[in-house]
Amino acid sequence: MKKSILMLAVALMSLQPAYSQKALVESKSSDNWFIGINGGVSMKTTHNSMKNLNPSVGLRFGRNWTPVAGWMITGDFYLNDKGFDCSNASTLKGMNLDFLGTLNLSNWFGGYQGQPRAFEVIALGGIGWGRIFDSKIDRKNDMFSKIGLDFAFNLGSSRAWQIYIEPSINYNLTRDDPTVNFISTADNTIHFNLNSSALQLTLGVNYKFGNSNGTHHFKYADLRDQSEIDALNDKINALKSESIAKDKRIAQDIRRIADLQDSLEAAKNVKPTIINKVVNKVVNNNVLQPTVIFGQGKSTVDAAQMASVAMIAKYMKNHPESKILIKGYASPEGNPELNQKLSEARATSVKNALVKRYGIAESRLTIQGMGATDELFDEIDFNRVATFTDTTK
Repeated sequence: MKKSILMLAVALMSLQPAYSQKALVESKSSDNWFIGINGGVSMKTTHNSMKNLNPSVGLRFGRNWTPVAGWMITGDFYLNDKGFDCSNASTLKGMNLDFLGTLNLSNWFGGYQGQPRAFEVIALGGIGWGRIFDSKIDRKNDMFSKIGLDFAFNLGSSRAWQIYIEPSINYNLTRDDPTVNFISTADNTIHFNLNSSALQLTLGVNYKFGNSNGTHHFKYADLRDQSEIDALNDKINALKSESIAKDKRIAQDIRRIADLQDSLEAAKNVKPTIINKVVNKVVNNNVLQPTVIFGQGKSTVDAAQMASVAMIAKYMKNHPESKILIKGYASPEGNPELNQKLSEARATSVKNALVKRYGIAESRLTIQGMGATDELFDEIDFNRVATFTDTTK
């Protein structure tokens, strides 16, 4: 018998890892507990007369390991002993304290549906200790076994309350009683004997405490398939790349703003010098006054310099016969070859602005890279410029 009970316990425990593969939200040790009260009647199995019904009340407290398996401790208190006649107590004849394993047959065979069904069938069984109060016989304590079924109804949208009807049979395992009056002939062996058993019918209600997952029961985890995870990872990586690119652009804009601020401060503090000489020392009255100043090593027309470009565009529109030579210059720092290319790039950048932004015909514009010079302006930084010459005058 001990071996059978052990095998049953192992079988119940083996259901836990099987159901852990169902992607349930992980339960904490404080989850899935319940408490309940009940009342019922019992009678000796071999004296099944309705006159021998014995009322009882009980309490139970337990926990569900998984949607299938669980355990509970039950205490039943018997108010009469008809058919057994084993106690002289006036009110409370005896009690059983049982440790029971539970097996939710509905979830085992039908699968868990994410919350308890409205109606479930739950098998239960285990062993316990029984005591007779004010005993007529030579021993008061015995080992008991209880086997039964709960026909359970789960109520409410949260399924927190459970009402159950429980038929069961209770065996006294350490007493062999072939007589009607329950005289002890115990031999300290464990056995099942209908003469030492009772049928019991119980009606009870359980309350299932709230869990950390926000419900009163087991809950499936909200899992995503691998393709969805991969798509999300790709989106995250794309957003990271976009963020890095934006950070680089912001850093460039900050540096450009700093250059513009430096140019503005320099323009405020230095009195402009009228152009009266060119590289070849020849004064050219065809040189127009606006110039485009560039940052050191830069060939892009900054927004602050677009006003000069706009003035040249307006001039060319007011003088449709005019043709403009755009000369690009570099300051004398650095490699002469690089400065030559930089001066050409500056002239080209201004030409592109006139054509693309202001609609000036490209045939009216000519560019020339003049390389490095320090003779246009006394301030070296002002020599990083593009100048305009009307070649039709």
